[in-house]
Amino acid sequence: MKSNQSYAKIVMRRFRKNKLAMAGSIIILSLFCLAMFSPFISRYDPSRIDVGQILIPPNAEHWMGTDESGRDVMSRMIYGARISLQVGFVAVGITTLIGIFFGAIAGYYGGMIDALIMRFVDIMLCFPTFFLILAVIAVLEPSLRNIMIVIGVTSWMGVARLVRAEFLSLKEQEFVQAARAFGASDFRIIFRHLLPNAMAPVLISATFGIAGAILTESALSFFGLGVQPPTPSWGNILSSGYKYIDFAHWLSIFPGMAILITALGYNLLGEGLRDALDPRLKGS
Repeated sequence: MKSNQSYAKIVMRRFRKNKLAMAGSIIILSLFCLAMFSPFISRYDPSRIDVGQILIPPNAEHWMGTDESGRDVMSRMIYGARISLQVGFVAVGITTLIGIFFGAIAGYYGGMIDALIMRFVDIMLCFPTFFLILAVIAVLEPSLRNIMIVIGVTSWMGVARLVRAEFLSLKEQEFVQAARAFGASDFRIIFRHLLPNAMAPVLISATFGIAGAILTESALSFFGLGVQPPTPSWGNILSSGYKYIDFAHWLSIFPGMAILITALGYNLLGEGLRDALDPRLKGS
């Protein structure tokens, strides 16, 4: 128990010393606060149409201006943070669960089971993920739920490979042999002994995956295949702003910056976690 606590302290110390990782954490925490308290922070109803305030530039009343329907862009941006975080976490949650299941089975049992699962992974990797998502969304009705599910079920292959590699290196360790000697079931060995020791790379991958899922949702919404108006999403705000880029640049700048900063925040956080959890740096 002491060693675990000591390692946790080492990880936290290394993470806090990483200024870029701390910057990423501040960005993500700020987004969480925006999403959680959006009804209190937002000054206007994000769906309220005001024909007398169409395409107003940023001013003291509307800090980020208004859109083509007279809706306050800042309010829509704040509520759009909810959509982005929801898509990121739910999609990556689905990805992680599927990847852990297939990777654990392949890595633990090996042999023919491993070969079959890995060949299926290779087949899935042959299809460009974004175009596969586009094809599925084109068949299904574009909705927030469908987007989260489709992103999740088409992006699990990397997690499966990570978990498989960890299981292959861990399953012959002494603590696993001891568990088998005491009669532990395969289920208990996989989920009680092996999986907790294989979660570090999965956690890092999930952090990067959230950024990827947010970018994918934004791209789908930009093309009209994602979250549908009037529900605010950074992608569909950017899409509507593209039509007025010549004289209403704020409709493109603010959602574009939000997507960029969010992806940057998660990438910085992931890089910090990777450095902090690197077993080669435990003693530093």
